[in-house]
Amino acid sequence: MYTDTNLGKTALYDLHLSHGAKMVPFGNYNMPVQYSDLSVGESHAWTREKCSLFDVGHMVQYHVDGPGAEAFLESVTPVGAGELEPGQGSLSALLHPKTGGIVDDCIITRLESGPKHLFYLVTNAGCRDKDYEFLCKAIENWDHTMNPVVHLRHLQYDGEPYGLIALQGPLAAEIMQNSLAKECKVDISRWYFGRAKHITLALPSGESLPIVASRGGYTGEDGFELSIHPSQTVAVTEALLNSAGKDKLRMAGLGARDSLRLEAGMCLYGHDLDDTTTPVEAGLSWIVPKHRRSLEGSGFNGAETIIPQLTTKAKGGTGVSRRRVGLVVEGAPAREGVEVLDAEGTVIGKVTSGCPSPTLKKNIAMAYVKDGSHKAGTELQVLVRGKKRKATVTKMPFVASKFWKGGITPG
Repeated sequence: MYTDTNLGKTALYDLHLSHGAKMVPFGNYNMPVQYSDLSVGESHAWTREKCSLFDVGHMVQYHVDGPGAEAFLESVTPVGAGELEPGQGSLSALLHPKTGGIVDDCIITRLESGPKHLFYLVTNAGCRDKDYEFLCKAIENWDHTMNPVVHLRHLQYDGEPYGLIALQGPLAAEIMQNSLAKECKVDISRWYFGRAKHITLALPSGESLPIVASRGGYTGEDGFELSIHPSQTVAVTEALLNSAGKDKLRMAGLGARDSLRLEAGMCLYGHDLDDTTTPVEAGLSWIVPKHRRSLEGSGFNGAETIIPQLTTKAKGGTGVSRRRVGLVVEGAPAREGVEVLDAEGTVIGKVTSGCPSPTLKKNIAMAYVKDGSHKAGTELQVLVRGKKRKATVTKMPFVASKFWKGGITPG
């Protein structure tokens, strides 16, 4: 178990140091916040213009399989696992049974259909122990009700977790295409956002390495996340960096990742999401598929709370008392914990994330505010260092996402 005094190291730790990384504790791991060749702002801009490589090996990767896997995942999350095709993934959330509060946000991808019913589950590093305890308890309860068998396994080899790296930026497709082995006939232009594929990479040694990669990421840019055998994580990372060259691909750290994800309107667990927040309050209602939006057909944890929240009181539901919004702030940036006030000066919420936007050259933030004050264009205030600053509710993402969903050939 890793703690704040016993930090873990990803497989790329030494490589980070050799590239001049400044390391900081994050999710009980030693992680790079930036590198000596680029400032955080420069790294942010590089990702938007070219391509950055992020080490996300601190994230937790699981395989969930067995004849009960599909139904089990539909019991602890709102995902429509039964409708996922092989290779199709979705953002979802582990939910508390009674309250519908978010235990953790996660990505669920079906890798294989029956008879194995293999799913790939990725959760946050900071929730590692909590999530594992939650999942193990849920499986124990599942087994006691005589449901079909389900297995949960950390994705690791000989005790070492699989590596996970992310290529993010407009050149990601080109770099990915050039890294494929000759025998791998994947059409990058038809590989869409949210889809995973079994691919084969060409290594400098002449070997071909089979891996699973997903098209997506946490920056709002086009990109890929590569899950790699622990013995090959360093070799694959170095091969990508060397073949692409420093004019196209640089390593990037947590600093740029945070400002990029905020511009993209993406939540960070422990800040914008927590155990007391439901998906509806968080603006994530879309993770509940339409066919699971009735109490009769839902069957997932917290449905009794979440389903009524999807409908306002005026239409017979309960609605919610607060909502996650985006803010553009004048003057000094509003950081996490800053109070949000209405026009009369009454406290109606709190900022959960905030920073200067390198792309927009404005101060942006996410906050939870009282329902009714959440509509785009609403003028509010934030109390920064004892001074009221104007804040305007703004639609998210702040910067348009560039996820590859078809159209003009990427790269």
